[in-house]
Amino acid sequence: MQLDPRRLAVLGAVAQAGGVLAAAGVLHLTPSAVSQQIARLEAETGVLLLDRSRLGGRRSAGLTPAGRLLAVHAARLADTLANAERDLAALTGQVTGPVSVGAIPTAIRHLAAPAAAAVAAENPTIDVHIRQIEREPGLAALRAGALDLLIAEADPRTRPHGIRAVRLLDDPYQVAFPAAWAPVAGAEALLDRPWVDGPPGSATHLALDRIAARHDTVLNRAHECLEFPAALAVVAAGLAVAVIPALAQPAGEQAAIATLDADGLGARRIDLLHRRGRHEPTPAAELVARAIAAQVTASQAIAR
Repeated sequence: MQLDPRRLAVLGAVAQAGGVLAAAGVLHLTPSAVSQQIARLEAETGVLLLDRSRLGGRRSAGLTPAGRLLAVHAARLADTLANAERDLAALTGQVTGPVSVGAIPTAIRHLAAPAAAAVAAENPTIDVHIRQIEREPGLAALRAGALDLLIAEADPRTRPHGIRAVRLLDDPYQVAFPAAWAPVAGAEALLDRPWVDGPPGSATHLALDRIAARHDTVLNRAHECLEFPAALAVVAAGLAVAVIPALAQPAGEQAAIATLDADGLGARRIDLLHRRGRHEPTPAAELVARAIAAQVTASQAIAR
């Protein structure tokens, strides 16, 4: 009996991701292709590895005892390959491989995209892939192995299991209003104007709650937008005021929008997240993480 290490890696992905469908997403294969690889591995070993009795129901397919045993060896093989990659990088000084970065839209614009460009210029053997994604689906993709790094808003209410979060920056909220309304002495002068609200529970909705409480007033929440670019479009049209984090502020050439600081608005914390483990992040992902941190330093220097 001779085991194919590539098929063993597919089995390991099924074990780590929690099923064939999840593993297919991680490996960028169809579920049928994953199942075929497992079937060929079963033919090589002469034992059943996938518990197909669970297929067709609501539960994902699991592994048999033999499958779980081989999955342990698949994890050890992955460790060996990761060690080899790190040792070779240390010896040659060269880092290669793909890195998948998930990020919220504002972080793509200011952090992920510039960092990817910087990495491409200095390390062309590293291939950075950027994916727009929100925190919760991003965490799921990170755990499944579909992402190597995630840039997302922190949620102080939760501590994701198996995930390490590193604070990148605190992104302060500001008030954005139509430039045609200027001059405006402060947020107090805008309280009677229409505002752009966010969905209940959103950071924007809570920020408007703080403004209303601070000034003991009821705001006219005439509009509701899910994303900051949409809210800014309403502001640019001269229709309303919005609360926007600094990273979402329009470029300087967008003269239709003006901004001001306001007391009590607070800030959102932006984290860089990766899986916990002896080999996480990989050398390539670690290099990209450093490039992202460098973009934070550069943006803060410009702001000062």
